[in-house]
Amino acid sequence: MTLPESGDAARIVRESNYVGWRRQTGWDPILVTRAKGSTFWDSAGRAYLDFASQLVATNLGHGNAALVRAMSAQARQVAYVAPSFATEARARLTESLTRVLPPGLSRFFYSTSGTEANEAAFRMARAATGRSGLIAIEPSYHGGTSGALSASGDLRRKAVGASSEVPGTHFAPACYCYRCPLGLAYPSCGVACADEVERILDQADDVAAMVVEPVIGTNGVIVPVPEYWPKVRAITRRREVLLIADEVMTGWGRTGSWFASTHFGLAPDILTTAKGITGGYIPLGLTATSEDLHRRLSDAILPVGHTYEGHPVALATAVAAISEYERLHLVDRSRREGEYLLRRLRELARSHPSVGDVRGLGLFAAVELVRDQERKTPFNSEADKIEGRPLVVDEVLRTLAAEGVYAFGWVNHIVLAPPLIVTRKEIDRGLEAMDVALKVSDAKLDRAA
Repeated sequence: MTLPESGDAARIVRESNYVGWRRQTGWDPILVTRAKGSTFWDSAGRAYLDFASQLVATNLGHGNAALVRAMSAQARQVAYVAPSFATEARARLTESLTRVLPPGLSRFFYSTSGTEANEAAFRMARAATGRSGLIAIEPSYHGGTSGALSASGDLRRKAVGASSEVPGTHFAPACYCYRCPLGLAYPSCGVACADEVERILDQADDVAAMVVEPVIGTNGVIVPVPEYWPKVRAITRRREVLLIADEVMTGWGRTGSWFASTHFGLAPDILTTAKGITGGYIPLGLTATSEDLHRRLSDAILPVGHTYEGHPVALATAVAAISEYERLHLVDRSRREGEYLLRRLRELARSHPSVGDVRGLGLFAAVELVRDQERKTPFNSEADKIEGRPLVVDEVLRTLAAEGVYAFGWVNHIVLAPPLIVTRKEIDRGLEAMDVALKVSDAKLDRAA
């Protein structure tokens, strides 16, 4: 088979592949030919600042030599064995995880994605408690398979429809102060959104676990008030409901801590993660549990398993990734540079009337677009996204890409999550491009009003 010329590769992909969570019509992908640090290049040689770590995954940047060496060395030694075998990579990663995970999480199950990590967590919780129900947050996203999507308070669940839904999830409102789902104001509200968890438990006696993103990711980088998670955790403990922290996006230094849970003193029974665990270099999902949960499961068949569970090359890459996070002091760097990013974004917002809110934690930020700042009126609705109608945020992102900066958005907000190695100069460059791109949404105000 003759390899395609670079000019043909994008066409071949476009004409033969599916791409997830979008309409296939109109998909015209950029052909990425190389990447290094916080930058990637297309087939025309044009450089793009990766201001989103692709999908909040390449936390260590592109082309990290230590990760490439680890992958190559492990592939030469043992590329694959069945999950029932032990490997040196598995032992080394256990030691590394014990060093960086929140205290109390000491038993590990490996899969290939955040979705699979969450599916494993749900099954473990159900097996350990004998109950089947879940509580999740609206909005939230936990993955694309039927079980994970059913526990997602996200428009993707609505787009798929009830035919693929696994019943038994109860949804609590997010701690989303900019758009309080209860119509209240902090702090006079008394964090009433947390009390909704208790209300659900008063009505449902089948709940095995509550699954949460400590900072909601794709749906807007929503950072809760300090009292929220301690209050929720106290409720779940009192009601003997397990708590699953989905740190697929928020783990690995992204929020200025190894894991976002620690910002809030949130001690989960199960923690799930993926993406940054290998810097996005190879697929790996992790489900980490407490020793107590392991004891409750030890005399039963574990109701989950995969061909690539504990894949040696993926595990060796994760070991190298953790070493790189430590060597480069990236957790502290994320906190420091994240403070700078948020400060500059808030300064930028003052000159753009289409910016309703700027929020974030560490190098994880969102800019929410509105047609009316006072009324907080959004430009578009979830129905617009599902039905494929034009979105203002997509126009802004196209302009941003034309300025040589890549980010992604969702209905009415833009997510900014550069690699943790990003320089101050690169942050400034990204914000200069944002200044240009936001003029597109500013120009929509009169026509949208």
